[in-house]
Amino acid sequence: MVTSGIGDAPRWFPYRRGAREGGGTAAPEDISNPLGERQRWTVRAAGTPLTSTDRGVPDDVSAADLSVYCMMLGDDALVLARRQIGWCQHSPDLEEDCVQVGILLELLGHARELLHRAATVEDSGRDENLLAHERGVEEFRNVRLVELDCGPGAGGDFAVSIARLMVCAAWRTALFGKLVASRDPVLSELARVALPEVRGHRDHAAQWVIRLGDGTSASRERMSTGLARVWPMTGELFVPHPVERRLADLGFAVDPAGLRTEVAALLDEVLSVARLEPPDARVFHDDVEPLGRTGVHTTALEFLLAEMRQYETVEA
Repeated sequence: MVTSGIGDAPRWFPYRRGAREGGGTAAPEDISNPLGERQRWTVRAAGTPLTSTDRGVPDDVSAADLSVYCMMLGDDALVLARRQIGWCQHSPDLEEDCVQVGILLELLGHARELLHRAATVEDSGRDENLLAHERGVEEFRNVRLVELDCGPGAGGDFAVSIARLMVCAAWRTALFGKLVASRDPVLSELARVALPEVRGHRDHAAQWVIRLGDGTSASRERMSTGLARVWPMTGELFVPHPVERRLADLGFAVDPAGLRTEVAALLDEVLSVARLEPPDARVFHDDVEPLGRTGVHTTALEFLLAEMRQYETVEA
């Protein structure tokens, strides 16, 4: 369990259980960080180069496998960032618009560095921009959860987007927490830089889950609906692709199967504080095919990529 170490109080909200002893629901101002302020963001410039890191490819690893693995993690960040864009101007308030911009820039920073590493290791003449904009849908290696259309727009809702962000950020926090020990110096440094950022995404999303779940009956229903919408795609997060398994055995990557217990404990804790019933646990723990990692995607990704590319410059 990820707790503050004081009783069973969650580390984000050490005072909230006490606030419910009188039977009331805490005011929105109470749903914040322990310092009593809503979280502020200091944004690292997207794509800050890791100039001090040796970018050579270790001799005892397949360059093809390492490139594909970096592409997997880079695609996760890129597609999730593209899905978050709409909420940069359609969030519940202006401050949340600013937070969403911060999350977007950090995700794009992760994507740019990871895809740059993938392109460098691949050594085929492509750079990170070509990987982002000139691959077909079947060449993307992201997990399918990040491509889900959570809005804004028809069929979308802020609560659905927050549910997806919390799950993804909790998973990426656990992943990067282990990736810092990677034998690839670039992946290790990328994980070290990204870890506090994805942890911030996770904690911010958790604040919103608690705020909505422990709010009005309408907000509780929206949050429950959001969780139910994203939950069917969570099982894929913990099923290793053969590339992930091979690299994990060599100490270069993380086997996602080893993340399930940590992520489940974190999500259970947040939902408990939010007084929300967790969706079907069997779905979360099911072993499914890693479809996204093999290039099998939903139609939602096709539309997203088409939207990304409609403003590309056409050279004669």
